[in-house]
Amino acid sequence: MIAPDVKTAIARLRELVESSDVIVPFTGAGISTECGIPDFRSPGGIWTKMRPIDFSDFLASQEARDESWRRRFAMEESFGGAAPGRGHKALASLYRAGKSPGVITQNIDNLHQASGIAPEHVVELHGNTTYATCLDCGTRYELPWVKQRYEAARGRAPSCPDCNGHIKTATVSFGQSMPAEAMSRAEELTLSADLFIAIGSSLVVWPAAGFPLMAKRSGAHLVIINREPTEFDDVADLVARHDIGAVLEPFITA
Repeated sequence: MIAPDVKTAIARLRELVESSDVIVPFTGAGISTECGIPDFRSPGGIWTKMRPIDFSDFLASQEARDESWRRRFAMEESFGGAAPGRGHKALASLYRAGKSPGVITQNIDNLHQASGIAPEHVVELHGNTTYATCLDCGTRYELPWVKQRYEAARGRAPSCPDCNGHIKTATVSFGQSMPAEAMSRAEELTLSADLFIAIGSSLVVWPAAGFPLMAKRSGAHLVIINREPTEFDDVADLVARHDIGAVLEPFITA
């Protein structure tokens, strides 16, 4: 069913939410655009303006590492000041009510955690850009620490003081392996759902895009809330091509 308007979408979604015991949200960039965080893949998005840095280039080139950190600090204005939007708050409400055990996200902005969902219940398929790690020893570094050393070295990316490894934002770059633990946890959550809600994702990035179909095939109702059509609209029980915040706002509770 493709909801013809927001009112119809809300009414049908409410029926599905009330009749479900385990709701698993799956979120993409669209849930965060109202928070001021730009999309990466849509027309006019970040990757249409600059070529992403491949993981192999990051490993091989100091210049690539320097440029990677230059871009990250240039984006701080968007990521640093962002607060959870209506969609994040609605999902946090379902989580607090015990209807949702957690969220699977393709986003790297930390806004689900900021909305009140416990970090251990946010499955980040593409990592997190709000901190960094050493690729060799795994030591965590906060961004102000990295920025201080980056600027002191006049734009040179710092290395790990402990092992001299490369320090990178805790995100999954192009060409980098998907995190096995996160993928396993996402599959477990997906198979537990009786209602799976894909929100703000174009559902074209695999293997992450396979989870909505996995949920549907395992017997869950599937809802897709996204401005643009997706490959899975035909198998969804409800498709809402409307503003995400408008569709989810009625589900926000104190």
